[in-house]
Amino acid sequence: MANKEGHRQFGAVRRLPSGRWQARYQNGGGNLLTAPNTFDTKRDAGRFLDAVRADLERGTWIDPRSAKVTLDEYARRWLLDRTDLRPRTAELYEGLLRNHILPALGGSQLADLTPSKIRSWHADLYRRPKPGASTTAKAYRLVRTILGTAVTDGLILKNPCTVKGAGRERPPERPVATVDEVFRIADTIDPRFRLLVLLATFTGMRLGELQALKRGRVDLTTGEIRVVEQIQQLRSGQLVTGPPKTEAGVRLVTVPAAVLTELAHHLSLLAPEPEILVFAQLGGRPIRRMTFYRAWRRATCAAGLNGLKPHDLRHTGNTLAAATGASTKELMARMGHASPRAALIYQHATRERDAIIAQALDDLINARRGDTAPGV
Repeated sequence: MANKEGHRQFGAVRRLPSGRWQARYQNGGGNLLTAPNTFDTKRDAGRFLDAVRADLERGTWIDPRSAKVTLDEYARRWLLDRTDLRPRTAELYEGLLRNHILPALGGSQLADLTPSKIRSWHADLYRRPKPGASTTAKAYRLVRTILGTAVTDGLILKNPCTVKGAGRERPPERPVATVDEVFRIADTIDPRFRLLVLLATFTGMRLGELQALKRGRVDLTTGEIRVVEQIQQLRSGQLVTGPPKTEAGVRLVTVPAAVLTELAHHLSLLAPEPEILVFAQLGGRPIRRMTFYRAWRRATCAAGLNGLKPHDLRHTGNTLAAATGASTKELMARMGHASPRAALIYQHATRERDAIIAQALDDLINARRGDTAPGV
């Protein structure tokens, strides 16, 4: 309620020479603040002050000065503060910000990023021929995550990213090779990559995990490989060794017996040191992805399997393992998949059951291929 001078129990309003009304108030810290805009009527100014008082009493008040930072400023600081990101993930986020987010939204203050503005940006990005639906979904998820942190920081009250389903990726179905096709590629590819093709398929290890695989991580007695690290290649060409993609990626994988003989033969050709890389270039250096990709393209072309990608081997292995009757939890544990609930979902998968999956895969290979000599 206002007195005759326009003062109220909370805040004050006054008429400006322009005829519009201004509202001022003190926040919880005793600072005198002015409403970010003026009002047509004294009543409108009073309603604004009533809303501010209610927010202060509920503890939901946001200092309007804090949201004046632009998305460009906040996102760059957010990225610098994310010391937990893997190098390739940090590169991905930086590229999404530079190419698809900041050009359209970077100059906007956080307070101005309304659901309507976010929806228009997403729709415009989605309609373009490039970057495509998958990258658009990644960009939207990144904006949503950054603005979620802004909510946590108390800079904005609500996250304006409310476009239903915008962060969901719908990648095309990957092709699945047959066992015969996998061995056709293995038979055709540069011999130093034969085992890599077989392990990528029948253990589900990622290429980066195979690049980082050391002899000491292989136990020929139990037929297990311990996956504890991977190699990532940055845009600069630098190779960075670190933990697997997710916590679930640290795992023990049992190798089917038919592939284990190939693995034993491959190791017999290497030096015995446990730190030596199973797959390496001359001088013991890690193989580079492009070196393998070139050999892959030549082999798939010669095998009549143009269009098959290296990652399709992992998808093939997962599909073949599912055909053995393995449960979802067992498959996820074997492949090193993760989700926000990864620890709860996969912790009950057992090594014994993984060995059974490997044996079933071995039976499947032998049924399709028959016994072959190691290294042939």
